This record gives sequence, C-alpha cells and structure tokens, in this order.
Amino acid sequence: MEPSIGFGFSLTQTPIGRIINRSAREADRGAVFAAQFALSHACWLVTYPLAGWIGAGAGLSVAALVLAGIGAAGLVAVLRLWPADDRPVLPHDHPDLPPDHPHLAEHGPHHAHAVVIDDLHRRWPRAA
Repeated sequence: MEPSIGFGFSLTQTPIGRIINRSAREADRGAVFAAQFALSHACWLVTYPLAGWIGAGAGLSVAALVLAGIGAAGLVAVLRLWPADDRPVLPHDHPDLPPDHPHLAEHGPHHAHAVVIDDLHRRWPRAA
C-alpha cells in the first residue's frame, strides 16, 4: 500500500472512534461501533466490486477517477451535513418533555451539558 493511501485511510478512520465516544453513552458504544463497522464494510462491499468491474471494463485510470468521485461526493456530504458549531456542550431545551421531568428538574428548561444520543436526545440538538 502506498504511504499516502495509508495516511489517507488513517486520516478518515481515526476520527470515527472520537465521534462515537463523544456521541453515544458508554452502554451504547459497543452497538454503535458495531453499526459503524457494518456500515463501513457495506460500503466496501459495493465499492470493491465496482472498482473491479470498472477497472476490467474501462481501465484502472477510469476506475480510480470514479472512486475518487465517490470519495469527493462523500466529502461534500460531510461538509454539508456535519454541524458547523460542533461543541460537545451545547445549550438546548426540550419542548417535548413535561415541565416536571427529572432531566428538566436537574438541568432547567434551557440548559447546556455534554450531549450524547440517548432516550432524551434522539437527535443532535440545535442550539436553543
């Protein structure tokens, strides 16, 4: 493997562990890591045969360009979908919770704390 390819692979895979650790409760991390592993391998299941088919039919240069295009599309998706304000502690509120809910009793109606995806935070909250 070319050193630059290995560097690129490490550059993309290393942050995944940090994202998962920051985004999921400790009790859920095993399942979330397993899901990420399965999703990454599903992507490989598609792109490896695609590289072979294009490489055999149109040449390796064309296959490399197509796969680079897929990678560029992924990068564009990340840049558009990932929140620009990526603080671990995020001010937010819970309009769906009753006023006497224990979470609101502990933190108040408008509060900030380290956010993980759980039963109270099913999606990454937007700033309140």
